[in-house]
Amino acid sequence: MAILRSEEIRDMPLEEMVEKRGELRAEYSKEQALLATGTAPENPGRIRALRRTIARLNTIIQQREEQERLNNE
Repeated sequence: MAILRSEEIRDMPLEEMVEKRGELRAEYSKEQALLATGTAPENPGRIRALRRTIARLNTIIQQREEQERLNNE
């Protein structure tokens, strides 16, 4: 899975963002499990990039939900 930039994320519908977040979380969990067993990761920078992308998705999802909530009031 490719690391997503903020611009790419903002162009996605909310449902797709939530789906991507789930996929990235699963991939991050796999990487963490490999690390916990003592296996050297193929790309150590990938773990950091996954964590940052998940945080980026969480932030944008929260912003969009807040915006929708304010628009509905």
